[in-house]
Amino acid sequence: MRSNFTKRAHRLAILGLCVAGTAPMSRAQEGATGTSFIETFDRLDTKAWYISDGWNNGAHQNCTWSKRQVKVEEGVLNLTFEKRQSGEREFTCGEIQTRKRYGYGTYEARMKTADGSGLNSAFFTFIGPTDKKPHDEIDFEVLGKDPGKVQLNQYISAKGGNEKLVDVPGGANRAFNDYAFVWEKDRLRYYLNGQMVHEVTDPAKLPVNAQKIFLSLWGTDTLSDWMGKFSVEGPTTMQVDRVAFTAAGDPCQFPESIACTLN
Repeated sequence: MRSNFTKRAHRLAILGLCVAGTAPMSRAQEGATGTSFIETFDRLDTKAWYISDGWNNGAHQNCTWSKRQVKVEEGVLNLTFEKRQSGEREFTCGEIQTRKRYGYGTYEARMKTADGSGLNSAFFTFIGPTDKKPHDEIDFEVLGKDPGKVQLNQYISAKGGNEKLVDVPGGANRAFNDYAFVWEKDRLRYYLNGQMVHEVTDPAKLPVNAQKIFLSLWGTDTLSDWMGKFSVEGPTTMQVDRVAFTAAGDPCQFPESIACTLN
């Protein structure tokens, strides 16, 4: 966890950074309303972020989204899962999402995931029918049953099945790790701690619709084959130190950004 002073210094350092990469990427697609940004969670700007509250995503989710499970402390976003009755569910959980939609570019998050089988700590982008668009999605998901791996996936018009598991040395729940993907019109590259771990070039497996950025922690009693048998003792927290988006062709947003070194 970095101090707020260090985070401010990083923002100032952006002024001296070069434009991301030397080869221009495709322009953002129709519907993208968001521009490049870095979020260091000195506070939670609710004009930029929507906090999910008072509902759930369906029968597979055993918790109710609650704004009480979303807090910013000492420059870190904390999303907490705990046993507390809310609405139809025995547990509560936390999620935030951007109000704007983002297109081609570099997406990055530095996070430490929660403990507990049956939980999902996720950094992803999504758009769907509630926004009058097809279901497109790009995922980093750490399943509590095995925090030594992160699952990558894409949905294109609601079709998934593109999962890939990547090792997270030392465990995603033991330390902060850097997760990033670079989304272009003709390819998608996933990165873990600065190293590319997966590349997708099949047009049928590449999302095309601008999406919102999500950070979420939730649990399940029913998807045990995927997420493991639910077993959570006491509150557990997913922590996010930083999130950034660098639009194609824009200067990178912080010195360690993948976008600073892309070709």
